[in-house]
Parts: sequence; structure tokens; C-alpha cells
Amino acid sequence: MFCASAFYKFSLMASKPQRLHPSVHDFVSQNDKRERVVKASRDITINSKKVIFQVHSFAMLFLTGNRMSKYNREEVLDKAEKDLAAVTEKYVARLIKELEGTDFWKLRRAYSPGVVQEYVEAATLCKFCKTGTLLNLDEINSALSPLSDPSVDPLRINVLDYLLGLADLTGELMRLAIGRISDGELEFAEKICRFVREIYRELTLLAPSMDDSHEMKTKMDTMLQSVVKIENACFSVRVRGSEYIPLLGSDVPSYSLLGVSDLE
Repeated sequence: MFCASAFYKFSLMASKPQRLHPSVHDFVSQNDKRERVVKASRDITINSKKVIFQVHSFAMLFLTGNRMSKYNREEVLDKAEKDLAAVTEKYVARLIKELEGTDFWKLRRAYSPGVVQEYVEAATLCKFCKTGTLLNLDEINSALSPLSDPSVDPLRINVLDYLLGLADLTGELMRLAIGRISDGELEFAEKICRFVREIYRELTLLAPSMDDSHEMKTKMDTMLQSVVKIENACFSVRVRGSEYIPLLGSDVPSYSLLGVSDLE
């Protein structure tokens, strides 16, 4: 009789749906959100790198001896801009949607470091190659504002992530400058050198106020190395000027097509 009664009670318990404790439900929900944020972050990183490669592709064609017309150069850079817009509208928008209305700082490690900086690096590189100017933080955040729900405060890229992405930009500009020197466009490389040097100088003034950012200190050291590499390359070419023979057609420099005249 006792066994039958116990079995009956157990059957009733098994037939009732078990409700998770609210804290468990919150944990599961937060974990699912974290996984979606990680996926969106991975997509942003991969596709931002593709944009950077696209920007560099016009320089690579020079290095392989394939001269590009003004139209072709603009076409390559326009393609990079379109790819960047696709990253913004598809992947960044998804990330913003996941982070809106939440304590997004809890998920910061799921999308940073690296993700936001990579996007900033791609965006600033595109802007520089098109206009020769720097894409500032307000311009980036203004472009992202339409992606946010109007009923909540827009998610904004913070100053530190922007500066870290800007530090990465100098490395890409160093590669671009070295490539242009190889193509005989020393003046363009020197303009990049002055631009990168100015970025480094400005960040040097800000770095002391970021004592808690080890990553910023590390990137400042790397940035200085980029400046020195460009300076040494330009200096070496100037010193060995009599041995340096520009490629045919370099008397009509192509850097003006990138808007580098704005840097003067």
C-alpha cells in the first residue's frame, strides 16, 4: 500500500511541468544572448578584415606591375566602401540590436577587445584613402545612430575603443606607405608619414590619462614602430636618391586621387 501511494505521488510530480527558477531562466537567456553577440562579433571582425584587404588591393596591383587608371582606383575604393556599408547594416546592426536595452557592459568581453577596433580601423582606412582625412568618433557614431531603436539611448562606440582602432590604422597606413615607396611615389609616402606622425603625437598627449589601459600602452609602442619604419624608408630613399629610379609615369602622382592633398 505504501509503495503504491509513493508511486502515485511520484507520477503526479512527473506529470507537472517543472518551472525554472527566475535566476536560472535569466542565466540561460543571458548565455544565449552572449552566444549571439559572439557570433555577430566574429562576423564583424572577419568582414572588416576583408574591407581592409580590399582597400590594399589597389596598392598590390601596383606592386605586381599592373597600372590602374583613375577609374579603376575609384572603383576599388567604392567597392570597399560598399562592403563596409554592408558590414554596418548587416552585422553591426545585429550587434547593436542584441546590446540595446541590456546591461551591455556585462557582455563587453564578448565583443571587445578587437571587434569594435577592427571595425573602426576599416572605417577610418576607407575614409583616409577616399579623402585623405580622418574619420572622427562623432562621424562614426552618427553613422551608427540610425541603427538604434529611437526609443532608447543609441549605443555608441566609446573613446577608448576608437583610439585603439586608430592605433591599428597607423599600421595599415605604414604598409600602404611602404608599398607606395616601392612604386616610386615617395611624396605620397611622406604625406602618410606626416599624417601618422601627427596621430601619434596627438595620442601621446592622451595616453597618460589612460594609465589603466595596458592595451593602449602596447599599441602606442607599436604605433611608434610604424612611424619609425615609414621615416626610415623615406629617409633611405632620399639619401640614395641617385640610385632610386621611379617607375615610368610617376611624374603624375596618383596620391591626389586619394585626396591626400588635404593633408598638406
